[in-house]
Amino acid sequence: MTKPILVTGGAGFIGSSLIEKLIQDKDYLIICVDDLNDYYDPQQKQKNIAPFLKQTNFIFYKIDITDYQALKTIFQKHKLDKIIHLAARAGVRASINQPLLYKKVNVGGTLNLLELARINKTPQFIFGSTSSVYGNQKKIPFSEADSCNEPISPYAASKKAAELFCHTYAHLHGLKITCLRFFTVYGPKGRPDMAPYLFTEAIVKGKSIERFGDGTTKRDYTYIDDIVDGIIKTLQKPFNYEIINLGSNQPISLNEFIKTLEKLIGKKAQIIQKTIPCGDVLLTYADIKKARILLGWKPTTNFESGMRKFVTWYCQEVAKNRPLR
Repeated sequence: MTKPILVTGGAGFIGSSLIEKLIQDKDYLIICVDDLNDYYDPQQKQKNIAPFLKQTNFIFYKIDITDYQALKTIFQKHKLDKIIHLAARAGVRASINQPLLYKKVNVGGTLNLLELARINKTPQFIFGSTSSVYGNQKKIPFSEADSCNEPISPYAASKKAAELFCHTYAHLHGLKITCLRFFTVYGPKGRPDMAPYLFTEAIVKGKSIERFGDGTTKRDYTYIDDIVDGIIKTLQKPFNYEIINLGSNQPISLNEFIKTLEKLIGKKAQIIQKTIPCGDVLLTYADIKKARILLGWKPTTNFESGMRKFVTWYCQEVAKNRPLR
């Protein structure tokens, strides 16, 4: 029997990578919702889902998750077995200039989906959250039990608020909800506004990169295949309510990140020094014991291997040339 799964944000980086895996299981009917907004080039998102459009177990709806009535028609048409909610306005720095938009989409859109899940008694709800909710806390690594009451960007605040609504709906209405906190996801098809893409493109083209701070800030880069694996493992274990980190547990400094790219591409980076922007955290570092215990999950791709795959993808699919090294 075919099980309908709703994937919001399914044309994005994480969503399309997840669908690429899920669609191989013909027991699933993948219902993809995405508004193809212009936060980055919509053509990249269209390219992400193009391979799925001819599949018999894939349906695409161009819908904004803030449109409750449009979402309602999907719930009326399909008896959803699971919801994987990945749609969001992304980007810490952009959120500082557009806080109302981030509240509308990340909080309001999530609430629309939770309410429709409640009304239609959807058996499982997975919410894609973020490591940004931890803010600049000093305790490391970051644990799900840590207080996250000091976000430093509207993006982080909107995701934390959405988590709180998830908890409320699980508590009041018995929805089985898992919030997955993703830590700096990278890999082929990665977002063009993120450092792996920006820095790779600049170094390949001989252009300068902007280094914010002295290069000692660190990010817990997590390869896309590991994130997809974590989501799929969560699908198989509906919890009453849980928050689970998905990260590499191996923070990489900005300086180490740049050196790795220089090595893989075979060219030195031209660096312009900048101050750290407001809203940027200094460190992300995932405690992943809970993911190991509850999901049997652990990351398998180290940073250099993952970046090698990304650089190869970029050179072949974007720059249209052979990998440089």
